[in-house]
Amino acid sequence: MRRVIVRQSSIHGKGVFAMLPLAAGERVLRYKGEITTWRDAVRRHRREGVEGHTFLFGLSDGRVIDGSRGGNSARWLNHACAPNCEAIEDAGRIFIHTLRRIKAGEELFIEYFLATESAPDDDLRAQYACRCAAACCRHSMLAEAD
Repeated sequence: MRRVIVRQSSIHGKGVFAMLPLAAGERVLRYKGEITTWRDAVRRHRREGVEGHTFLFGLSDGRVIDGSRGGNSARWLNHACAPNCEAIEDAGRIFIHTLRRIKAGEELFIEYFLATESAPDDDLRAQYACRCAAACCRHSMLAEAD
């Protein structure tokens, strides 16, 4: 039986939900997609007219995993300021692990820590506004929220 499923989220668009209870520290998913350079990924998304959020996941070596190309259900993980999962990089691959026990039916969240090329202005802050509604919500998916 599958451990997770993608369906509509009350937070934003699609989300990833546990089908079964998951243990704390459990590896749930691998973030899959085409591995490329940031420059090529951004160029491609601009050329294709992709607006808003993308499925790009940065690696520590400066490359990026583009989940829109050969990606899997991990690309639908939503952001939360109090996430129940974390992304762990291992040998150029990203794995999603639970931070605590997850109940069947519960949505899985990671913290995005998004970075932008320019200093955030009001428009950029609005584009990356957080909707998690956690008590500790920073109101932003950006790594350095005001």
